[in-house]
Amino acid sequence: MSRLEAKKPPLFVSEPLSEDTVGQSLSLLSGILKSCYGPAGRLKQLHNGVGGYVCTTSQSSALLGRLSVSHPALRVLTASVQNHLSRFSDCGLFTAILCCNLIEKFKSLNVASCTVVKISQHLLSLCMDYLKSEACACRVSVDFSSVETLLCLVRSVLTSKPACMLNKPEADHLTVLILKAFMYTVPCHVETNAVLGKCIIVPVKGRRVLDSTVLPGLLIETPEIQLAKPLTVKRTCSNVIKMALFCVSMAGDGFGPEEGTVTVHHGISLEVAELNQLLNLGKQLVNDEVGLVVCQKVIHPSLKQYLKENHVMAVDRAGLSLMEPLSRMTGSKPIASIHLCPNCYGTLKDVRVERFASKHFTHLIPNDTVVCSLVLCNRNETAWDELKRACETAEHVLQLTIKEPLALLGGGCTETHLASYIRHKSCNLSTSSFEDLGCSRTQYQLVADGFCRALESVACSLNHHDGEILTDMVYGHCWFVPPRFPSVSNWSDLVSKCGCGVNGNTENLSWRPLQGQFGSSIRQGCPKEPTVKAPDFLTLDCFAAKCSGLQVALETASLILDLSYIIEDQN
Repeated sequence: MSRLEAKKPPLFVSEPLSEDTVGQSLSLLSGILKSCYGPAGRLKQLHNGVGGYVCTTSQSSALLGRLSVSHPALRVLTASVQNHLSRFSDCGLFTAILCCNLIEKFKSLNVASCTVVKISQHLLSLCMDYLKSEACACRVSVDFSSVETLLCLVRSVLTSKPACMLNKPEADHLTVLILKAFMYTVPCHVETNAVLGKCIIVPVKGRRVLDSTVLPGLLIETPEIQLAKPLTVKRTCSNVIKMALFCVSMAGDGFGPEEGTVTVHHGISLEVAELNQLLNLGKQLVNDEVGLVVCQKVIHPSLKQYLKENHVMAVDRAGLSLMEPLSRMTGSKPIASIHLCPNCYGTLKDVRVERFASKHFTHLIPNDTVVCSLVLCNRNETAWDELKRACETAEHVLQLTIKEPLALLGGGCTETHLASYIRHKSCNLSTSSFEDLGCSRTQYQLVADGFCRALESVACSLNHHDGEILTDMVYGHCWFVPPRFPSVSNWSDLVSKCGCGVNGNTENLSWRPLQGQFGSSIRQGCPKEPTVKAPDFLTLDCFAAKCSGLQVALETASLILDLSYIIEDQN
Protein backbone atom coordinates (compact mmCIF):
# COMPACT_ATOMS: atom_id res chain seq x y z
CA MET A 1 0.00 0.00 0.00
CA SER A 2 1.46 3.39 -1.01
CA ARG A 3 1.98 6.13 1.56
CA LEU A 4 -0.77 8.73 1.83
CA GLU A 5 1.72 11.27 3.18
CA ALA A 6 5.39 11.70 2.41
CA LYS A 7 7.77 10.73 5.20
CA LYS A 8 9.07 13.78 7.04
CA PRO A 9 12.77 14.20 7.75
CA PRO A 10 13.87 14.18 11.40
CA LEU A 11 14.08 17.50 13.20
CA PHE A 12 17.60 18.55 14.24
CA VAL A 13 17.89 21.08 17.08
CA SER A 14 21.39 22.33 17.83
CA GLU A 15 22.35 23.76 21.22
CA PRO A 16 18.91 22.92 22.71
CA LEU A 17 19.56 24.63 26.05
CA SER A 18 20.04 27.99 24.36
CA GLU A 19 16.33 28.17 23.47
CA ASP A 20 14.19 30.47 25.61
CA THR A 21 11.38 27.91 25.77
CA VAL A 22 13.69 25.39 27.45
CA GLY A 23 14.71 27.91 30.11
CA GLN A 24 11.07 28.81 30.73
CA SER A 25 10.00 25.16 30.98
CA LEU A 26 12.90 24.37 33.32
CA SER A 27 12.06 27.36 35.51
CA LEU A 28 8.39 26.33 35.62
CA LEU A 29 9.23 22.70 36.53
CA SER A 30 11.69 23.89 39.16
CA GLY A 31 9.08 26.24 40.65
CA ILE A 32 6.48 23.46 40.88
CA LEU A 33 8.92 21.09 42.60
CA LYS A 34 10.31 23.71 45.00
CA SER A 35 6.81 24.74 46.10
CA CYS A 36 6.14 21.10 47.16
CA TYR A 37 9.36 20.65 49.14
CA GLY A 38 9.39 19.91 52.86
CA PRO A 39 6.84 19.75 55.70
CA ALA A 40 5.38 23.17 54.75
CA GLY A 41 5.25 22.37 51.03
CA ARG A 42 2.22 23.38 48.99
CA LEU A 43 -0.08 20.66 47.66
CA LYS A 44 -0.76 20.08 43.98
CA GLN A 45 -3.91 18.71 42.36
CA LEU A 46 -3.26 16.73 39.21
CA HIS A 47 -5.84 15.39 36.77
CA ASN A 48 -6.13 14.88 33.04
CA GLY A 49 -7.86 17.29 30.68
CA VAL A 50 -11.12 15.33 30.47
CA GLY A 51 -11.64 14.82 34.19
CA GLY A 52 -11.34 11.52 35.98
CA TYR A 53 -9.30 10.79 39.10
CA VAL A 54 -7.82 13.83 40.86
CA CYS A 55 -4.55 13.29 42.73
CA THR A 56 -3.73 15.69 45.58
CA THR A 57 -0.09 15.34 46.53
CA SER A 58 3.28 16.93 47.20
CA GLN A 59 5.26 13.70 46.73
CA SER A 60 7.65 13.41 43.80
CA SER A 61 6.62 9.84 42.94
CA ALA A 62 3.02 10.97 42.34
CA LEU A 63 3.95 14.32 40.78
CA LEU A 64 6.44 13.11 38.19
CA GLY A 65 4.27 10.18 37.19
CA ARG A 66 1.41 12.53 36.29
CA LEU A 67 3.17 15.65 34.99
CA SER A 68 3.29 15.96 31.21
CA VAL A 69 6.79 17.08 30.16
CA SER A 70 7.27 17.75 26.46
CA HIS A 71 10.88 18.84 25.97
CA PRO A 72 13.31 15.90 25.50
CA ALA A 73 15.93 17.40 27.86
CA LEU A 74 13.39 17.73 30.67
CA ARG A 75 12.12 14.22 29.98
CA VAL A 76 15.67 13.02 30.65
CA LEU A 77 15.56 14.86 33.98
CA THR A 78 12.22 13.42 35.08
CA ALA A 79 13.15 9.91 33.90
CA SER A 80 16.40 10.04 35.92
CA VAL A 81 14.55 11.08 39.07
CA GLN A 82 11.88 8.41 38.57
CA ASN A 83 14.58 5.79 38.16
CA HIS A 84 16.17 6.99 41.40
CA LEU A 85 12.78 6.72 43.14
CA SER A 86 12.24 3.19 41.84
CA ARG A 87 15.42 2.15 43.67
CA PHE A 88 15.31 4.31 46.81
CA SER A 89 11.72 5.70 47.17
CA ASP A 90 12.99 8.80 49.02
CA CYS A 91 14.70 12.14 48.21
CA GLY A 92 12.99 12.50 44.83
CA LEU A 93 12.21 16.22 45.24
CA PHE A 94 15.75 16.86 46.54
CA THR A 95 17.19 15.18 43.45
CA ALA A 96 14.93 16.99 40.97
CA ILE A 97 15.32 20.44 42.58
CA LEU A 98 19.10 20.10 42.84
CA CYS A 99 19.31 18.99 39.19
CA CYS A 100 17.26 22.03 38.05
CA ASN A 101 19.41 24.33 40.21
CA LEU A 102 22.65 22.91 38.82
CA ILE A 103 21.50 23.35 35.22
CA GLU A 104 20.42 26.94 35.88
CA LYS A 105 23.62 27.88 37.75
CA PHE A 106 26.05 26.15 35.36
CA LYS A 107 24.27 27.43 32.25
CA SER A 108 24.79 31.02 33.37
CA LEU A 109 28.57 30.57 33.67
CA ASN A 110 30.90 31.69 30.91
CA VAL A 111 32.69 28.32 31.02
CA ALA A 112 32.67 25.59 28.36
CA SER A 113 30.24 22.78 29.17
CA CYS A 114 32.95 20.10 28.90
CA THR A 115 35.00 21.99 31.52
CA VAL A 116 31.94 22.40 33.76
CA VAL A 117 31.29 18.65 33.55
CA LYS A 118 34.89 17.75 34.51
CA ILE A 119 34.96 20.17 37.44
CA SER A 120 31.51 19.16 38.69
CA GLN A 121 32.52 15.49 38.65
CA HIS A 122 35.53 16.41 40.79
CA LEU A 123 33.26 18.31 43.20
CA LEU A 124 30.95 15.29 43.37
CA SER A 125 33.87 13.02 44.25
CA LEU A 126 34.88 15.45 47.04
CA CYS A 127 31.30 15.33 48.41
CA MET A 128 31.02 11.56 48.25
CA ASP A 129 34.46 11.00 49.83
CA TYR A 130 33.52 13.36 52.65
CA LEU A 131 30.06 11.85 53.23
CA LYS A 132 31.54 8.34 53.43
CA SER A 133 34.42 9.32 55.72
CA GLU A 134 34.45 9.09 59.50
CA ALA A 135 35.22 12.81 59.62
CA CYS A 136 31.85 13.74 58.07
CA ALA A 137 30.04 16.11 60.45
CA CYS A 138 26.61 15.95 58.82
CA ARG A 139 25.95 12.22 59.16
CA VAL A 140 24.65 10.21 62.10
CA SER A 141 25.34 6.56 62.94
CA VAL A 142 22.19 4.49 63.38
CA ASP A 143 22.26 2.08 66.31
CA PHE A 144 19.67 -0.68 65.87
CA SER A 145 19.89 -1.56 69.56
CA SER A 146 18.20 1.79 70.28
CA VAL A 147 15.04 3.08 68.62
CA GLU A 148 15.53 6.87 68.99
CA THR A 149 17.36 7.46 65.69
CA LEU A 150 15.09 5.04 63.82
CA LEU A 151 12.02 6.88 65.12
CA CYS A 152 13.56 10.18 63.96
CA LEU A 153 14.07 8.73 60.46
CA VAL A 154 10.48 7.50 60.15
CA ARG A 155 8.99 10.65 61.66
CA SER A 156 11.00 12.80 59.25
CA VAL A 157 9.53 10.92 56.28
CA LEU A 158 5.94 11.21 57.54
CA THR A 159 6.08 14.87 58.55
CA SER A 160 7.54 15.87 55.17
CA LYS A 161 4.26 14.85 53.45
CA PRO A 162 1.67 17.54 54.30
CA ALA A 163 -1.10 15.91 52.23
CA CYS A 164 -1.22 13.10 54.83
CA MET A 165 -2.81 15.72 57.13
CA LEU A 166 -1.22 14.34 60.30
CA ASN A 167 -1.11 16.18 63.59
CA LYS A 168 1.68 15.47 66.09
CA PRO A 169 -0.05 12.66 68.06
CA GLU A 170 -1.02 10.95 64.79
CA ALA A 171 2.50 11.27 63.36
CA ASP A 172 3.99 9.86 66.58
CA HIS A 173 1.48 6.98 66.62
CA LEU A 174 2.19 6.01 63.00
CA THR A 175 5.94 6.39 63.51
CA VAL A 176 5.87 3.75 66.25
CA LEU A 177 3.60 1.47 64.18
CA ILE A 178 5.83 1.61 61.09
CA LEU A 179 8.94 0.86 63.13
CA LYS A 180 7.13 -1.98 64.90
CA ALA A 181 5.96 -3.40 61.55
CA PHE A 182 9.51 -3.20 60.21
CA MET A 183 10.86 -5.04 63.26
CA TYR A 184 8.35 -7.82 62.62
CA THR A 185 9.87 -8.32 59.16
CA VAL A 186 13.45 -8.71 60.46
CA PRO A 187 14.22 -12.45 60.85
CA CYS A 188 14.81 -13.59 64.43
CA HIS A 189 17.47 -16.10 63.36
CA VAL A 190 20.10 -14.40 61.20
CA GLU A 191 21.43 -16.59 58.41
CA THR A 192 24.18 -16.03 55.86
CA ASN A 193 21.75 -14.62 53.29
CA ALA A 194 19.06 -13.17 55.52
CA VAL A 195 16.00 -11.83 53.67
CA LEU A 196 13.63 -9.30 55.19
CA GLY A 197 9.96 -10.20 55.45
CA LYS A 198 7.01 -8.23 54.17
CA CYS A 199 4.55 -5.70 55.57
CA ILE A 200 1.09 -5.78 53.98
CA ILE A 201 -0.88 -2.51 54.18
CA VAL A 202 -4.58 -3.08 54.81
CA PRO A 203 -6.78 -0.10 53.83
CA VAL A 204 -9.44 1.22 56.21
CA LYS A 205 -10.70 4.59 54.96
CA GLY A 206 -12.97 6.98 56.79
CA ARG A 207 -11.55 6.20 60.24
CA ARG A 208 -9.22 8.07 62.59
CA VAL A 209 -5.47 7.72 62.02
CA LEU A 210 -5.14 6.75 65.69
CA ASP A 211 -7.26 3.64 64.96
CA SER A 212 -4.38 2.28 62.85
CA THR A 213 -2.61 -0.76 64.24
CA VAL A 214 -0.11 -3.44 63.29
CA LEU A 215 -0.63 -7.17 63.71
CA PRO A 216 1.74 -10.11 63.25
CA GLY A 217 0.72 -12.34 60.35
CA LEU A 218 -1.78 -11.70 57.59
CA LEU A 219 -5.29 -10.30 57.39
CA ILE A 220 -7.55 -11.63 54.63
CA GLU A 221 -10.83 -9.79 54.15
CA THR A 222 -13.74 -12.23 54.49
CA PRO A 223 -17.07 -10.37 54.34
CA GLU A 224 -19.15 -13.53 54.86
CA ILE A 225 -17.56 -14.48 58.19
CA GLN A 226 -19.67 -14.15 61.34
CA LEU A 227 -17.89 -12.38 64.18
CA ALA A 228 -20.34 -13.55 66.83
CA LYS A 229 -19.89 -17.28 66.12
CA PRO A 230 -16.95 -19.06 67.81
CA LEU A 231 -14.17 -20.06 65.43
CA THR A 232 -13.35 -23.78 65.50
CA VAL A 233 -10.36 -24.84 63.43
CA LYS A 234 -8.96 -28.36 63.40
CA ARG A 235 -5.48 -28.70 64.90
CA THR A 236 -2.91 -31.47 64.61
CA CYS A 237 -1.66 -33.53 67.56
CA SER A 238 1.25 -31.04 67.92
CA ASN A 239 -1.31 -28.22 68.44
CA VAL A 240 -0.57 -26.39 65.18
CA ILE A 241 -2.92 -25.67 62.29
CA LYS A 242 -2.00 -27.40 59.05
CA MET A 243 -2.71 -25.23 56.02
CA ALA A 244 -3.14 -25.86 52.28
CA LEU A 245 -2.63 -22.99 49.85
CA PHE A 246 -4.24 -23.25 46.38
CA CYS A 247 -3.41 -20.93 43.49
CA VAL A 248 -5.91 -22.63 41.13
CA SER A 249 -9.67 -22.24 40.95
CA MET A 250 -11.62 -24.70 43.11
CA ALA A 251 -15.01 -23.65 41.76
CA GLY A 252 -15.49 -26.62 39.43
CA ASP A 253 -14.85 -24.53 36.32
CA GLY A 254 -11.63 -26.26 35.37
CA PHE A 255 -12.39 -26.30 31.63
CA GLY A 256 -13.02 -23.08 29.76
CA PRO A 257 -14.00 -22.75 26.09
CA GLU A 258 -10.59 -21.26 25.26
CA GLU A 259 -8.88 -24.49 26.39
CA GLY A 260 -10.35 -26.54 23.57
CA THR A 261 -13.02 -29.25 23.21
CA VAL A 262 -13.71 -31.82 25.94
CA THR A 263 -15.31 -35.14 24.87
CA VAL A 264 -17.77 -36.52 27.47
CA HIS A 265 -19.35 -39.98 27.28
CA HIS A 266 -23.12 -40.25 27.03
CA GLY A 267 -24.91 -39.99 30.37
CA ILE A 268 -21.97 -38.39 32.23
CA SER A 269 -22.27 -34.85 33.58
CA LEU A 270 -19.04 -32.86 33.43
CA GLU A 271 -20.18 -30.61 36.28
CA VAL A 272 -20.95 -33.58 38.54
CA ALA A 273 -17.64 -35.23 37.69
CA GLU A 274 -15.70 -32.09 38.56
CA LEU A 275 -17.64 -31.68 41.81
CA ASN A 276 -16.88 -35.29 42.75
CA GLN A 277 -13.19 -34.62 42.13
CA LEU A 278 -13.36 -31.58 44.39
CA LEU A 279 -15.13 -33.53 47.14
CA ASN A 280 -12.50 -36.28 46.88
CA LEU A 281 -9.89 -33.55 47.28
CA GLY A 282 -11.77 -32.35 50.36
CA LYS A 283 -11.72 -35.87 51.85
CA GLN A 284 -7.96 -36.08 51.32
CA LEU A 285 -7.49 -32.69 53.02
CA VAL A 286 -9.56 -33.88 55.99
CA ASN A 287 -7.63 -37.15 56.20
CA ASP A 288 -4.34 -35.20 56.14
CA GLU A 289 -5.53 -33.20 59.20
CA VAL A 290 -5.64 -29.90 57.31
CA GLY A 291 -7.34 -27.19 59.39
CA LEU A 292 -7.27 -24.27 56.95
CA VAL A 293 -7.65 -24.05 53.18
CA VAL A 294 -6.80 -20.75 51.48
CA CYS A 295 -7.54 -20.33 47.78
CA GLN A 296 -6.37 -17.51 45.53
CA LYS A 297 -9.58 -17.81 43.50
CA VAL A 298 -13.04 -19.27 44.25
CA ILE A 299 -13.99 -22.42 46.20
CA HIS A 300 -17.15 -24.32 45.20
CA PRO A 301 -19.96 -23.84 47.80
CA SER A 302 -20.43 -27.60 48.18
CA LEU A 303 -16.72 -28.10 48.93
CA LYS A 304 -16.85 -25.19 51.36
CA GLN A 305 -19.80 -26.79 53.17
CA TYR A 306 -18.09 -30.19 53.30
CA LEU A 307 -14.91 -28.67 54.77
CA LYS A 308 -16.93 -26.68 57.31
CA GLU A 309 -18.74 -29.82 58.48
CA ASN A 310 -15.35 -31.41 59.13
CA HIS A 311 -14.04 -28.36 61.07
CA VAL A 312 -11.81 -27.22 58.22
CA MET A 313 -11.92 -23.47 57.64
CA ALA A 314 -12.02 -22.36 53.98
CA VAL A 315 -11.03 -18.88 52.80
CA ASP A 316 -11.29 -18.03 49.11
CA ARG A 317 -10.65 -14.98 46.89
CA ALA A 318 -7.38 -14.25 48.70
CA GLY A 319 -5.90 -12.69 45.55
CA LEU A 320 -2.58 -13.01 43.79
CA SER A 321 -0.77 -10.40 45.91
CA LEU A 322 -1.06 -12.51 49.08
CA MET A 323 0.25 -15.75 47.59
CA GLU A 324 3.95 -15.03 48.07
CA PRO A 325 3.71 -13.71 51.67
CA LEU A 326 1.31 -16.54 52.60
CA SER A 327 3.70 -19.14 51.22
CA ARG A 328 6.66 -17.58 53.00
CA MET A 329 4.87 -17.11 56.30
CA THR A 330 3.45 -20.62 56.54
CA GLY A 331 5.99 -22.67 54.59
CA SER A 332 3.24 -24.00 52.31
CA LYS A 333 3.79 -24.47 48.59
CA PRO A 334 1.08 -23.03 46.32
CA ILE A 335 -0.88 -25.96 44.85
CA ALA A 336 -1.70 -25.54 41.16
CA SER A 337 -3.83 -28.70 40.69
CA ILE A 338 -6.21 -30.95 42.60
CA HIS A 339 -3.45 -33.50 43.14
CA LEU A 340 -1.72 -33.12 46.50
CA CYS A 341 1.80 -34.00 47.57
CA PRO A 342 2.85 -34.65 51.20
CA ASN A 343 5.25 -31.67 51.48
CA CYS A 344 2.90 -29.01 50.09
CA TYR A 345 1.33 -28.11 53.46
CA GLY A 346 2.33 -25.30 55.81
CA THR A 347 1.56 -24.56 59.45
CA LEU A 348 0.07 -21.72 61.48
CA LYS A 349 0.07 -20.94 65.18
CA ASP A 350 -3.53 -19.67 65.29
CA VAL A 351 -6.45 -18.29 63.28
CA ARG A 352 -8.72 -15.53 64.58
CA VAL A 353 -11.43 -13.19 63.35
CA GLU A 354 -10.81 -9.43 63.47
CA ARG A 355 -13.05 -6.48 62.72
CA PHE A 356 -11.97 -2.99 61.68
CA ALA A 357 -14.71 -0.47 60.94
CA SER A 358 -17.29 -2.40 58.87
CA LYS A 359 -14.78 -4.91 57.51
CA HIS A 360 -14.29 -8.48 58.76
CA PHE A 361 -10.94 -10.24 58.41
CA THR A 362 -9.49 -13.67 58.97
CA HIS A 363 -6.26 -13.18 60.91
CA LEU A 364 -3.61 -15.80 60.20
CA ILE A 365 -0.99 -15.89 62.97
CA PRO A 366 2.31 -17.59 62.09
CA ASN A 367 4.76 -19.48 64.30
CA ASP A 368 7.62 -17.12 63.33
CA THR A 369 6.66 -13.58 62.37
CA VAL A 370 8.29 -12.43 59.14
CA VAL A 371 5.07 -11.08 57.64
CA CYS A 372 2.82 -8.51 59.31
CA SER A 373 -0.25 -6.44 58.49
CA LEU A 374 -0.42 -2.68 58.96
CA VAL A 375 -4.06 -1.66 59.30
CA LEU A 376 -3.81 1.89 57.95
CA CYS A 377 -6.64 4.34 58.65
CA ASN A 378 -7.20 7.90 57.49
CA ARG A 379 -10.10 10.29 57.19
CA ASN A 380 -10.65 10.22 53.45
CA GLU A 381 -9.40 8.51 50.30
CA THR A 382 -7.08 11.34 49.20
CA ALA A 383 -5.27 11.53 52.55
CA TRP A 384 -5.15 7.73 52.75
CA ASP A 385 -3.52 7.39 49.31
CA GLU A 386 -0.85 9.92 50.28
CA LEU A 387 -0.30 8.25 53.65
CA LYS A 388 0.09 4.84 52.05
CA ARG A 389 2.86 6.18 49.79
CA ALA A 390 4.53 7.80 52.80
CA CYS A 391 4.39 4.57 54.85
CA GLU A 392 5.86 2.56 51.98
CA THR A 393 8.66 5.14 51.64
CA ALA A 394 9.37 4.99 55.39
CA GLU A 395 9.54 1.19 55.30
CA HIS A 396 11.94 1.29 52.33
CA VAL A 397 14.11 3.87 54.15
CA LEU A 398 14.40 1.49 57.12
CA GLN A 399 15.32 -1.37 54.79
CA LEU A 400 18.07 0.75 53.20
CA THR A 401 19.29 1.85 56.63
CA ILE A 402 19.68 -1.71 57.90
CA LYS A 403 22.07 -2.32 54.98
CA GLU A 404 23.98 0.90 55.61
CA PRO A 405 23.31 2.10 59.20
CA LEU A 406 23.83 5.80 58.62
CA ALA A 407 21.60 8.86 58.25
CA LEU A 408 22.18 12.45 57.12
CA LEU A 409 21.04 15.57 58.92
CA GLY A 410 17.84 16.97 57.41
CA GLY A 411 16.14 20.34 57.47
CA GLY A 412 18.56 21.78 54.88
CA CYS A 413 21.60 21.32 57.17
CA THR A 414 23.37 18.70 55.04
CA GLU A 415 23.07 20.92 51.97
CA THR A 416 24.45 24.06 53.65
CA HIS A 417 27.12 22.08 55.49
CA LEU A 418 28.29 20.45 52.23
CA ALA A 419 28.35 23.87 50.54
CA SER A 420 30.55 25.19 53.36
CA TYR A 421 32.84 22.17 53.10
CA ILE A 422 33.22 22.52 49.30
CA ARG A 423 34.00 26.23 49.61
CA HIS A 424 36.70 25.41 52.14
CA LYS A 425 38.18 22.61 50.00
CA SER A 426 38.07 24.59 46.75
CA CYS A 427 40.16 27.37 48.34
CA ASN A 428 42.88 24.91 49.31
CA LEU A 429 43.38 22.93 46.10
CA SER A 430 46.91 22.67 44.74
CA THR A 431 47.92 23.98 41.31
CA SER A 432 48.48 20.40 40.12
CA SER A 433 44.77 19.65 40.68
CA PHE A 434 43.78 22.37 38.23
CA GLU A 435 46.31 21.07 35.71
CA ASP A 436 44.88 17.55 36.02
CA LEU A 437 41.37 18.91 35.39
CA GLY A 438 42.53 21.09 32.50
CA CYS A 439 41.05 24.27 33.93
CA SER A 440 42.15 27.47 35.59
CA ARG A 441 41.68 28.36 39.25
CA THR A 442 39.11 30.97 38.25
CA GLN A 443 37.05 28.46 36.25
CA TYR A 444 37.16 26.00 39.13
CA GLN A 445 36.05 28.65 41.63
CA LEU A 446 33.18 29.72 39.35
CA VAL A 447 31.86 26.16 38.99
CA ALA A 448 32.39 25.40 42.69
CA ASP A 449 30.46 28.53 43.66
CA GLY A 450 27.62 27.57 41.28
CA PHE A 451 27.57 24.08 42.80
CA CYS A 452 27.43 25.48 46.36
CA ARG A 453 24.71 27.98 45.43
CA ALA A 454 22.67 25.14 43.92
CA LEU A 455 22.95 23.17 47.17
CA GLU A 456 22.02 26.21 49.27
CA SER A 457 19.07 26.89 46.97
CA VAL A 458 17.69 23.44 47.82
CA ALA A 459 17.83 24.34 51.52
CA CYS A 460 16.11 27.67 50.76
CA SER A 461 13.29 25.74 49.04
CA LEU A 462 12.21 24.45 52.47
CA ASN A 463 11.11 27.97 53.39
CA HIS A 464 7.62 28.83 52.10
CA HIS A 465 6.86 31.75 54.45
CA ASP A 466 9.17 34.51 53.12
CA GLY A 467 11.31 34.46 56.25
CA GLU A 468 15.08 34.89 56.13
CA ILE A 469 17.27 31.78 55.78
CA LEU A 470 20.67 31.77 57.47
CA THR A 471 23.74 29.60 57.78
CA ASP A 472 26.07 29.75 60.74
CA MET A 473 29.81 30.29 60.33
CA VAL A 474 30.86 27.49 62.70
CA TYR A 475 28.90 24.35 61.78
CA GLY A 476 27.54 25.40 58.40
CA HIS A 477 23.97 24.47 59.36
CA CYS A 478 20.72 25.98 58.09
CA TRP A 479 18.59 28.28 60.28
CA PHE A 480 15.12 29.65 59.53
CA VAL A 481 13.99 33.08 60.75
CA PRO A 482 10.22 33.46 61.32
CA PRO A 483 8.46 35.66 58.71
CA ARG A 484 7.68 39.36 59.12
CA PHE A 485 10.94 40.16 60.89
CA PRO A 486 13.21 42.79 59.31
CA SER A 487 16.70 41.88 58.13
CA VAL A 488 18.86 42.68 61.13
CA SER A 489 22.37 41.79 62.18
CA ASN A 490 21.45 40.39 65.59
CA TRP A 491 19.98 37.08 64.43
CA SER A 492 20.46 35.34 67.78
CA ASP A 493 17.26 36.93 69.08
CA LEU A 494 15.18 35.33 66.31
CA VAL A 495 16.45 31.73 65.93
CA SER A 496 16.20 28.91 68.47
CA LYS A 497 17.59 25.83 66.69
CA CYS A 498 18.90 24.83 63.29
CA GLY A 499 16.87 22.99 60.65
CA CYS A 500 17.90 19.48 61.72
CA GLY A 501 17.58 20.19 65.45
CA VAL A 502 21.16 19.34 66.42
CA ASN A 503 22.30 22.87 67.29
CA GLY A 504 20.49 25.24 69.58
CA ASN A 505 21.15 28.94 69.95
CA THR A 506 23.30 28.41 73.04
CA GLU A 507 26.71 29.29 71.60
CA ASN A 508 28.13 32.55 70.39
CA LEU A 509 27.46 31.77 66.73
CA SER A 510 27.60 34.18 63.84
CA TRP A 511 25.28 33.90 60.85
CA ARG A 512 25.01 35.11 57.30
CA PRO A 513 21.97 35.15 54.98
CA LEU A 514 21.84 32.40 52.37
CA GLN A 515 21.89 33.82 48.84
CA GLY A 516 20.79 37.18 50.13
CA GLN A 517 22.00 40.64 49.28
CA PHE A 518 25.36 39.92 50.91
CA GLY A 519 26.05 37.05 48.50
CA SER A 520 27.69 33.77 49.46
CA SER A 521 30.85 34.61 51.31
CA ILE A 522 33.61 32.03 51.18
CA ARG A 523 34.44 30.35 54.46
CA GLN A 524 38.02 30.28 55.66
CA GLY A 525 37.68 27.22 57.92
CA CYS A 526 36.20 23.75 57.57
CA PRO A 527 32.79 23.44 59.30
CA LYS A 528 32.97 21.74 62.69
CA GLU A 529 31.05 18.76 64.02
CA PRO A 530 28.43 19.63 66.67
CA THR A 531 29.47 18.58 70.16
CA VAL A 532 25.96 18.00 71.52
CA LYS A 533 23.22 16.04 69.80
CA ALA A 534 19.54 15.75 70.73
CA PRO A 535 18.46 12.50 69.05
CA ASP A 536 14.85 12.76 70.21
CA PHE A 537 14.24 15.82 68.03
CA LEU A 538 16.43 15.28 65.01
CA THR A 539 15.23 15.69 61.43
CA LEU A 540 17.07 13.02 59.44
CA ASP A 541 17.33 11.91 55.82
CA CYS A 542 18.09 8.46 54.44
CA PHE A 543 21.84 8.23 53.81
CA ALA A 544 21.69 5.89 50.80
CA ALA A 545 18.81 7.78 49.14
CA LYS A 546 20.38 11.23 49.57
CA CYS A 547 23.83 10.12 48.39
CA SER A 548 22.22 8.58 45.32
CA GLY A 549 20.13 11.73 44.78
CA LEU A 550 23.25 13.89 44.87
CA GLN A 551 24.95 11.69 42.28
CA VAL A 552 21.89 11.41 40.03
CA ALA A 553 21.24 15.17 40.14
CA LEU A 554 24.79 16.11 39.17
CA GLU A 555 25.24 13.40 36.54
CA THR A 556 21.87 14.21 34.94
CA ALA A 557 22.66 17.93 34.93
CA SER A 558 26.04 17.18 33.31
CA LEU A 559 24.36 15.03 30.67
CA ILE A 560 21.80 17.73 29.82
CA LEU A 561 24.41 20.52 29.77
CA ASP A 562 26.56 18.47 27.40
CA LEU A 563 23.75 18.06 24.84
CA SER A 564 24.76 19.46 21.45
CA TYR A 565 21.89 18.15 19.33
CA ILE A 566 18.40 16.79 19.80
CA ILE A 567 17.09 14.70 16.90
CA GLU A 568 13.32 14.12 16.89
CA ASP A 569 11.38 11.87 14.56
CA GLN A 570 8.54 13.90 13.00
CA ASN A 571 6.50 10.92 11.75
